[in-house]
Amino acid sequence: MASIVRPTMMQRTCFAAASKRAFSTKLSSSSPAINTSVLSRKAIRNAFTKDAMPSSMRVAAFHASGRRSILPALPQVIQGTANDPAPVPPANPSHGSYHWTFERLISAGLIPLTIAPFAAGSLNPTMDAILCGAILIHSHIGFESIVIDYVPRKRLPKTRVAVWWGLRAATVLVGVGLYEFETNDVGVAEAIKRIWKA
Repeated sequence: MASIVRPTMMQRTCFAAASKRAFSTKLSSSSPAINTSVLSRKAIRNAFTKDAMPSSMRVAAFHASGRRSILPALPQVIQGTANDPAPVPPANPSHGSYHWTFERLISAGLIPLTIAPFAAGSLNPTMDAILCGAILIHSHIGFESIVIDYVPRKRLPKTRVAVWWGLRAATVLVGVGLYEFETNDVGVAEAIKRIWKA
């Protein structure tokens, strides 16, 4: 009941306060005297808004961003005209349906590969190696999609190449690290088991 009555009471109180200021003959800095013959609902609302909202908030509403942008705008170049169709890449199943199917198989295969070493209770180095390879390929494909989506080749050609090679180098580095961890240490599944029981 209180939640239903509260907005109505608040509206009446605010309207009464605003109309009181509007009918006042005293001059104040926040609401000038308003001639009662010209009084309208809009004038009352404006008088209330002036008093209810500090001037800093009224200004801040229009200045939500800084004066200078963080990064300068990229070169604004339009190639062709507005009526040119979007270029359609040549059909290639290895970049289309096969690629998508491979991504889904890797993603779905991670579920049993993650559960199997812990559910079965046996730590097989081959299973561990397959798990590490699947995680590495899955991560590489995911980051590759991020690069494709957020670093456009048309606008940032040099940055795209640098990020692409950075991703490849990181994938190789992580692969070498996982290989070293598998061959010279306890392996991923055993390490997770020890951390879980610690």
